[in-house]
Amino acid sequence: MYICTRLNIRLVYLNINKAKNINFMYAIVEIAGQQFKVAKDQKVFVHRLQEKEGSKVSFDNVLLMDDGKITIGAPAIKGAVVTAKVLSHLKGDKVIVFKKKRRKGYIKKNGHRQFLTEIQIESISTKAPAKKAAPKKEEKSVADKKETAKKPVAKKTTAKKAEPKGKVETAKKTATKETAKKPAAKKPAAKKESPKK
Repeated sequence: MYICTRLNIRLVYLNINKAKNINFMYAIVEIAGQQFKVAKDQKVFVHRLQEKEGSKVSFDNVLLMDDGKITIGAPAIKGAVVTAKVLSHLKGDKVIVFKKKRRKGYIKKNGHRQFLTEIQIESISTKAPAKKAAPKKEEKSVADKKETAKKPVAKKTTAKKAEPKGKVETAKKTATKETAKKPAAKKPAAKKESPKK
């Protein structure tokens, strides 16, 4: 007797698709502090991203990839990139936060709607696209270093600036005033009253 469960159905489904040579490439990627299992053309709701609608986003913190063989990063796979397109910015469903302490008359009710971004995964690749802007900056910095090395360095003079006379005189006056202060005269002792009989 064969008992059909959800797990068995899933295994049978995967075996049928493997027989058809359909590759299910997926990756586990970290997006905005959360980890998602994503595949190509999948739509995912993530915490709000700063990018505008219609723009492309790439995530390089890929923790695991499966493209026929499983690759695990330590902690991330070098060179692996997941690119996605921002579809829309929206707010999630309302969540009611209700707090109560019995017999104390304490009740709090708050609502919360999370800001979300809907993205669609466009590609999962193991090779990061080459950035053209980075090498140009390095070339400029090397050229700047050569120019600074060629320029002679001017010697700095250590001549002290003369202070204005007014400031020096006021400083001397305050110093003499502090030293010239005399202790305050002692007050005569108060007469003690004798207790009345």
